[in-house]
Amino acid sequence: MKKDTVNEVLRSLPSVEELLNSSDLKDWIETWSRPVVAEACRQVLTALRQEILSGDKTVTSPEINSRISQFLEKKFNRQLQPVINATGIVLHTNLGRAPLSADLLAQMSQVSSGYNNLEFQLDSGQRGKRGLLAEELLCQLTGAESACVVNNNAGALFLILSALAKGREVIVSRGELVQIGGGFRIPEILAQSGAVLKEVGATNQTTVKDYEQAITPATGLILKVHHSNFKMEGFVREATLAELSYLSQESKIPLIYDQGSGAVIDTRKYGLAAESTVQAGLISGADLVAFSGDKLLGGPQAGIIAGRLELVNNLKRHPLYRALRVDKFTVSGLEKTILFYLTGQAEQRIPVWRLVSRKPEELKSRAERVAAQFNGRSLSVVPSESYLGGGSLPGQALASFALSIESTLSPDDLSAKFRSATPPVVGRISEDKFLLDFRAIFPEQDSILTSTISKILS
Repeated sequence: MKKDTVNEVLRSLPSVEELLNSSDLKDWIETWSRPVVAEACRQVLTALRQEILSGDKTVTSPEINSRISQFLEKKFNRQLQPVINATGIVLHTNLGRAPLSADLLAQMSQVSSGYNNLEFQLDSGQRGKRGLLAEELLCQLTGAESACVVNNNAGALFLILSALAKGREVIVSRGELVQIGGGFRIPEILAQSGAVLKEVGATNQTTVKDYEQAITPATGLILKVHHSNFKMEGFVREATLAELSYLSQESKIPLIYDQGSGAVIDTRKYGLAAESTVQAGLISGADLVAFSGDKLLGGPQAGIIAGRLELVNNLKRHPLYRALRVDKFTVSGLEKTILFYLTGQAEQRIPVWRLVSRKPEELKSRAERVAAQFNGRSLSVVPSESYLGGGSLPGQALASFALSIESTLSPDDLSAKFRSATPPVVGRISEDKFLLDFRAIFPEQDSILTSTISKILS
């Protein structure tokens, strides 16, 4: 393209103001605001100018508007939104971990949509402390003397280390120096807290004698970390909580148990291996047990610490406790969640346990009903394996059933098509097949899933 022609094409591009005043972008502006759409216009026009300067490029108004719409669609696809979880992973960290029940959300909404007594005593009319009832209920559920709640389990561990072991040594087995979500590692949290890591044992073999020999006047805590997101097999040995508890009492050094997953009921009733519970950790002698609220507990995101009254009080007096404190949504949600356990309604009222407790035959029947609407075309019902996820019982599979989608598209392209649907459907690829596992799909979503499949296959 000649230089004069290039300049003419460049001059023909509309200004940002002209684009914003056109009817084509009116809906986008109403939805996402004028400044946001203006920035999209600027970026699209910049990209078009570069394309014009680098090659034989002409531009039409429909193309410009289309490019702006595509830009905005891609940008706001990152907006937090509901998705259908067809991965087969119940506690999928990337998909928000534990889903919350409608009645739990109704309680949180009712409390939070107006004013509430978050830090106000209705009986005395005086200022109160937030979360007292949730803490009392946690003690009733776990058998702990006291409890406190912060924003997540990493925060709970950070608070414990900062308040109880800053400048002092914390003894940890080499086999428990794990990496948790988001790439964060136990040694890094220790370092940031001001505590000093003292590794003992070997990756696969750590005995109570290793801990005992590591104790010095500088020792502040003994830390045991539950293997919640990985599994070790073979020539493996680790000191038990009961063994460490005896050592802790003898040496008068607090024993901290990072239980992590938040299990408070027996997972064996669902055909799974036994997951270490919070109650078992306390019974075995841990002085403090830290765990998540949005994993197997099935509630809102939180880091919960349960254990000895004296130690919990020390945590509450530390400045970090205020920095990590939870809000009215979490307090309200935790109260309701714990009451479901105390009233024996957890399996019926907490979605995580509803999903886990579903029989494979039920999942197969639902998958067959969806497939039947397509007369066997492009769909087949296949056995599948689902998992708890969220760093809970790694390697423990739950029998499930899935729809296998046949298409001229590759599994990766199919996956992308389903992710771009409204609402997005997130499946998984296994053995070069795109699968929609029914374990974590709610029954009320079956009709939506059917409609999505129909649109994509047609």
